Amino acid sequence: MPKAKNMHETDKDVQSEVFISGRHQEVPVDPADEFKRTTLAAGAVLWRGDPQDPEVALIHRPRYDDWSLPKGKVDPGESLPTTAAREILEETGYTVRLGKLIGKVAYPVQGRTKVVYYWMARVLEGTYTPNDETDELRWMKIDEACELLSYEVDTQVLAKAQKRLRSAPTTRVLYVRHAHAHQRRSWEGDDDLRPLDKKGRRQAEMLVPMLSPYHPTAIYCAFPQRCQQTAAPLADELGMDIAINKAFGDEVFDANPDVARAAFQRVVDGGGVPVIVSQGLTIPGIIESYAPKFITTPIEELKFKKASVWVLSFNDGELTGADYLASPLPVR
Repeated sequence: MPKAKNMHETDKDVQSEVFISGRHQEVPVDPADEFKRTTLAAGAVLWRGDPQDPEVALIHRPRYDDWSLPKGKVDPGESLPTTAAREILEETGYTVRLGKLIGKVAYPVQGRTKVVYYWMARVLEGTYTPNDETDELRWMKIDEACELLSYEVDTQVLAKAQKRLRSAPTTRVLYVRHAHAHQRRSWEGDDDLRPLDKKGRRQAEMLVPMLSPYHPTAIYCAFPQRCQQTAAPLADELGMDIAINKAFGDEVFDANPDVARAAFQRVVDGGGVPVIVSQGLTIPGIIESYAPKFITTPIEELKFKKASVWVLSFNDGELTGADYLASPLPVR
């Protein structure tokens, strides 16, 4: 099937926009703010095997008679990473580990702008069975997949994914700022005991479905109660212990940044997909210590909202990718 200029849900000749450049990607608090009348969706480049020579999965949708990448619309109550993992499971039958955010694609559909965020997603387990949305799935080498894909924009996403795979990280840190807490000015007593407020407790609960698709391997936490309460729902869901260390918090970073950086580096050196729940002074400082070789945006212009997550990719101790998830709260 030849490549089409138009996208999946319309027969009109329309122009898509592809936003997949750079190694620093952001998902804003409300992605719909970027475009008027937005339909949000999420998907992934599903892969298996050797990252230097992987196979990727394409699906055939009989409704459109096309070959495309797995994706789907956001359901009420979901964050975008949650949507990506759910849609992959529904359309392909595979459980995956989300990786790097590739970027987003925007195109008009029936008077609205559809915005699709794409992640890398490595297969963990599962079996494909034809379903209501897809009747065939093929595993293919990337060059072959680019020939089969029905839409040029999908081949651009796949090309970007190939570059991501060639520099697959040895560690991916999910660096979380603690959720919203009671105001310091209204709290009497030890500030380390200041807890999350109602909004913060909801944010902490919503971190569970947003971070679970990354399949964390360990959970670390700064000492303050608000940090521990942010980490607790995820730890309960995954059946993991929380390793509490003052070196992950502002008190130590303010007094001796080198100690805080050393504690963070030990986690990076340990590999896997660790979660670190920290604070608003420490997170920018730690990222800044790695950023000069990577992030060109001045650190003071980056965002570090309560309950936000920086997904940091490291190759042999060097920062090679940074995705910012501004909020775990639903985008719809």
